[in-house]
Formats: sequence, structure tokens, C-alpha cells
Amino acid sequence: MNIVRIGNVTTAELDKLRTLPATALTAIGAIATGIVIAAALAASAVAQGAQASAVDITLQTVPFAQAGFVLLGILPATHEHAGRQLSTTLTSVPKRGLLVTGKTVAALLVVAVTAALSIGASLAAATITQHLTDAPSPADDGEPGLLAGAAAYLTLIGLFSHAVALLVRHLVPALVGTLSLVLIVSPVLAGVTEHARWLPDRAIAQLYDNTDTTLTPGTGALIALAWIVLIGSIAIARFIRHEP
Repeated sequence: MNIVRIGNVTTAELDKLRTLPATALTAIGAIATGIVIAAALAASAVAQGAQASAVDITLQTVPFAQAGFVLLGILPATHEHAGRQLSTTLTSVPKRGLLVTGKTVAALLVVAVTAALSIGASLAAATITQHLTDAPSPADDGEPGLLAGAAAYLTLIGLFSHAVALLVRHLVPALVGTLSLVLIVSPVLAGVTEHARWLPDRAIAQLYDNTDTTLTPGTGALIALAWIVLIGSIAIARFIRHEP
């Protein structure tokens, strides 16, 4: 397995995702969600007489937009399991390790580009709304660096979801399970125990919301990557062994 072969498979997987309507709709939906919520939060701040920077408003959109990135990470790993498509793909790329690597790289690229566009569009929406309403905007005071952290958060959430989908292999269980973890289990556990910080989404959140007294952005990212590697390794080993 070399770089050229991985590149060829990745290109083929990207082409498949490009022709998959659900992928484009999910990416557009994730970006649109950030835009709408950013504009709404900026307008709400004006109505309440509160001062909030465009960067701060953009960061507040991340928890709302993440559901789209969960689905965006899952689709590349599950869309071929619904019918006979996977068998056709394996005929073209019989080396399963090469195939799953290409799928993962393609998923990472799609999620990362969409995350960057989502954060950029949300920032623009917040800035434009503040300008149109003549709202005073405080100085960012170094906050712009957190925007990269927010994009990285959305990217890693998508990659974590992709690892779960590789293991589960089917859209609905992977989507329900990951969304339940991120939207229900994690917030509930965070309210009752400090150990919730070790969950993947809580750990990654330190990249843009560094409020934990134990974790840093760096250690949070490492913990999240450990989750991704653990789940992904199990999924890849199962896939390579031809398990159903």
C-alpha cells in the first residue's frame, strides 16, 4: 500500500461522495445551520443590549452545527452497505486495508473543508448582522485563534463519527448512537461527574472552549485521537478479516 494507490482510492471515494446527494445536502445544511444561528445570536445580543464579538458568537454556533458533521462523517462509511455496492467496490479494490484507508482520508477531507467553510460562513453572518444593526462589537482579544480550534473540533467530531460508522457499518445505528453520546449522554454525565471530561466530545471541546481545569487543548485533542484510533482500529481489523 503506497501513497499513489491511497491517492487513487481516495480520489475515487471523493468522486462517489460528490455524486451522493446526501453528502452535498448534509454539508450545505451544516454550513447553513451555522449561518442562521450566528445571525440569530447576533440579533439576540443586540436586542438584549449585550456586547459580544463576532468570534464569540461564532463559537456559540458550534454545538448546534455539530450534528451535521456527525452525519457527514458517517455517510462515507455506511452508504455502500445498504445494497450490493460494497461488493462492486471490493471487486475494483480487493485490498480491504487500502479501501478503508481511502475511505477514511476522503471522509477527513470532506469534513475538514466543510468545517472550515462552516466556521468562516458563521463568522461572516455574525459580522454582517452586527454591521447591519450598528451593534458595538468588543475587541476579539486573541479570540480569532479559537476559530481554528472550532474548525478542528468539528473535523474531529466528524472523524470520530466515521470511526464509529466503520465499526457499526449501518447509517441509523451509527447516527443514533453518536448523536446520543454527543447530545444526551455527554451533557448529562457532565452535570453529575467530572469524569465526563474523558468523553471524546468533551475532550475535543477544549480546542475552542478551554474551561476545564485538568485538560488543555493539546491533551484534549490527544484523548479524542486515542478514542478515534481505538474504535477505528477495531473496525478496520474486523473489516479486513472479512467479518460481516
